[in-house]
Amino acid sequence: MSIELRISGMSCQHCARAVKEALAAVVGAGEIEVDLASGIARVDGVADRDALVAAVTGAGYGVEPV
Repeated sequence: MSIELRISGMSCQHCARAVKEALAAVVGAGEIEVDLASGIARVDGVADRDALVAAVTGAGYGVEPV
């Protein structure tokens, strides 16, 4: 299953890495790609979408499902 999230507040590679690490901490998150230029994060796995949103919010970034 693939989930795409639009991330707001990322301005550099450090931000993208922080988002990726937050998503990776969610149980069931598989492969994760964070594209700084488009502001889109894609998670391929079985993680719960709400848990992914909460992880990104907890890291200090805005997020909404695409």
